[in-house]
Amino acid sequence: MKQRQLGKNGPLVSAIGLGCMGMSEFYTTAGAGNDEKESLATLYRALELGITMLDTADVYGPHTNEVLLGKALKERRDKVFLATKFGIVRDPSNPHARGTNGHPDYIRQSVEGSLTRLGTDVIDLYYQHRPDPSVPVEETIGAMADLVREGKVRYLGLSETSVSNLERAQKVHPISALQSEYSLWTRDVETEILPACERLGIAFVAYSPLGRGFLTGAIRSPDEFGEDDFRRHNPRFQGENFVKNLQLADKIGELAKEKGVQPSQLALAWVLSRSPNIVPIPGTKRRGYLEENIAALDVSLSEAEIAAIEAVFPFQAAAGERYGAEMMRILRKNADA
Repeated sequence: MKQRQLGKNGPLVSAIGLGCMGMSEFYTTAGAGNDEKESLATLYRALELGITMLDTADVYGPHTNEVLLGKALKERRDKVFLATKFGIVRDPSNPHARGTNGHPDYIRQSVEGSLTRLGTDVIDLYYQHRPDPSVPVEETIGAMADLVREGKVRYLGLSETSVSNLERAQKVHPISALQSEYSLWTRDVETEILPACERLGIAFVAYSPLGRGFLTGAIRSPDEFGEDDFRRHNPRFQGENFVKNLQLADKIGELAKEKGVQPSQLALAWVLSRSPNIVPIPGTKRRGYLEENIAALDVSLSEAEIAAIEAVFPFQAAAGERYGAEMMRILRKNADA
């Protein structure tokens, strides 16, 4: 397994990680139930193939994804660089409502819950999942730094934050990773975030590098999603946006066919080629897709091939917002929290 360094002074981790969210929630197929047995088998296979970085959060489930990883890692904790997150608050009465909380007392409560569910005494990488505009980032990071000093957390990260937040946080305690969405159809971070991470020596962890499955070419209709699949409410998967985005994904499929690789492998190889500072974490709960994704590490792209890919999928080519209205409201409100 190829490796990449997590920040200027961070540890080496597998060059591709595994996003575990979809094993518990948000991505479902019409008529299919949640297959915990296959999810566990996928986690075990990931470890066999050398993936060390596993990514979860307390909000996934909520809580059940951390429980699943705790079960899988019971006898394998030493093989994994384990990342989890706090800070997104869900409303049980409204599945689409979201809030944020970065108060020190909430952080303390959250880390204890995550440690218990994960069955571990230390979290390798602890992220603030979203900024909380009501709490200065210095206060939040200060509380997280206390957890490092207490030995409950090894490294700190931020997710979906601004450059100013990142710079302010870095002055309080070293930030090892910034996680945000990045793929051919979500390239917003290229303007400010990626250059800032390079300048500050912070790794960039790319979630949804396959466009929530769209860039695999396997999704042909919104009807394929289960009733509880959040993509049914995602603007990019609806109406005319879906049709336009499918045309873009099909062009990527054509380029992949010319190269003799899968569309997912071409899309991941493109993300990997952007910088050695980037670690993508494609999510899957199927062993076959996991193995397909890992094989992207062996796909090299020439400058001409990269140019051809970006001609098909230029900056901001995707139709529709990347989240529904509620989450986009939080992202915009918290961008400079």
